[in-house]
Amino acid sequence: MKRIAIIVPTLDEAARLGRTLEAARRAAEHAGLEYELIVPDNGSRDGSQALARRLGARVLDCPGMNIGALRNRGAAASSGDCLAFLDADMEMPPDWLTTWRAVRAEDRAEVLGLLHQAPPEAPWYARAWLQRLAAERDRPALLDWLPTANLCLERAWFERVGGFDERLRSGEDKDLGLRLGQAGARLLSLPRPTVLNWGFEGSWGEWLGKELWRQSSQAQLLRKGRASLRRLRFPLLAAGHWALDALALLGLLLGQPAAALGAFALGWLPAVLLTLRHRYTRQRPLLAVRLTVLHWLRLHVAGIALLMGLVDLNARRPSRG
Repeated sequence: MKRIAIIVPTLDEAARLGRTLEAARRAAEHAGLEYELIVPDNGSRDGSQALARRLGARVLDCPGMNIGALRNRGAAASSGDCLAFLDADMEMPPDWLTTWRAVRAEDRAEVLGLLHQAPPEAPWYARAWLQRLAAERDRPALLDWLPTANLCLERAWFERVGGFDERLRSGEDKDLGLRLGQAGARLLSLPRPTVLNWGFEGSWGEWLGKELWRQSSQAQLLRKGRASLRRLRFPLLAAGHWALDALALLGLLLGQPAAALGAFALGWLPAVLLTLRHRYTRQRPLLAVRLTVLHWLRLHVAGIALLMGLVDLNARRPSRG
């Protein structure tokens, strides 16, 4: 490992980008790595490009592209033998790349992602939603895929699988991870060192809109013949969830309140089961209640996203709250 390219796609992220680039630079210097900072910019109008240049980044002007295409352009423009993809709102710890070097030196994995958490000032729903990931990944684990909020891998693996699928509006990170795994790469999630995620949702509208956007690629995968049962488990669960809602509504219309109440109550079961998958929620009842509500809402949003995708309606990523 000689040189790492740190690729940070951005669109109007001036309020957060400086923190991200400074932390990435410190981590590279702490690890003793040659590095390059590359910022593929999607048409920012808030000074993000000028800020990135002042902090030593190379800015690529890439208006109108989706997130997968932005990351691919950054990788293509880089010269590092390793690639690190960051969201523009991630504050990486100083030992981030030292950890990556150790993972490769010990041959523990070919791809690395670290857990991230929201800062204390984030709303409860944003903090709880990230705590669900902490509950799932509270120890080192090899996973099927890792989010590209922070992701390290060698260029050879990235090129072997053809990079990100630029046809996908969202879910491109899951798609990349599954293809890397199929090619033989090991994807390691570590709970520490912890990353601070400053891109938390500032409003309910932003949280719901972001979930709608995240789920919007499922119908695309279905249409392109790349939707395995594993990938479609959650959308199918969401469709069943909406079917129970429809039964509850039908029961009310037919004057059968008991049947309606039963269908409505049954509709909460998937959310409860999704919450109870997280081991430590069983000892934290308030967090369990919060996550159950969030899972219930997410199932509704996923059903809407699946329907929108089937009729070729795009869900846009919401503006910052």
